Amino acid sequence: MKILYIEDEKELGSWVFEDLTRRGYEVIWLTNGEGVQEYLETSDIVILDVMLPGLDGFSIGKRIKKSYPQIPIMMLSARAQMDDKLEGLQFADDYVTKPFHPDELEARIQVLARRFDRIVPEEIQVQHLRYAPKRYELIHEEKSEPIFLTAKQLHILDYLIKHAGQIMTKEQIFEAIWEENYIEGDKTLMVHIRYLREKIEKNPAKPLIIETIRGIGYRLKL
Repeated sequence: MKILYIEDEKELGSWVFEDLTRRGYEVIWLTNGEGVQEYLETSDIVILDVMLPGLDGFSIGKRIKKSYPQIPIMMLSARAQMDDKLEGLQFADDYVTKPFHPDELEARIQVLARRFDRIVPEEIQVQHLRYAPKRYELIHEEKSEPIFLTAKQLHILDYLIKHAGQIMTKEQIFEAIWEENYIEGDKTLMVHIRYLREKIEKNPAKPLIIETIRGIGYRLKL
């Protein structure tokens, strides 16, 4: 993965650059927002400090996200006040306060990479199912046979697997799959989830893979 890292603090920047490079990432390190544009087309993730000379990190991050919404942005900041975090999370995908451990930084990079499809594993085990995301292939391991899903069912399952363990609201799922605004009371998603469960759950009446979070949405359990 190629990381665009923007940090003006030389000691911290050098430490992060060397650590991420040692872990196998390709890192472009800039000390300010100048020249950012030429690296964005080939960057998988942007890691951005808030306090920068010239244009601050919030302003740079907003511009990047507006032009390249598909690139995940992680903010790094010594400013831990809630107002700063909320401002950063208006556009950024993660907000990490300094100081931080290098293992935590990499773990957060990996989470963003999975969310934004920067890392696509060959196969994912989901209880008795084996899912190959690159081929969109679903296998029932105990029966050694494929499970055939409709395009919408597959899209829902793929989305939930990418957010495994997280409670996803009905609005989030619906708007990600249908790319339309969710209207409260719409049963479309519920119907698709029901039919999906009939194909993937051992007992659809007592689902263990796609859990209903009453009044909120759903959570997939690996």
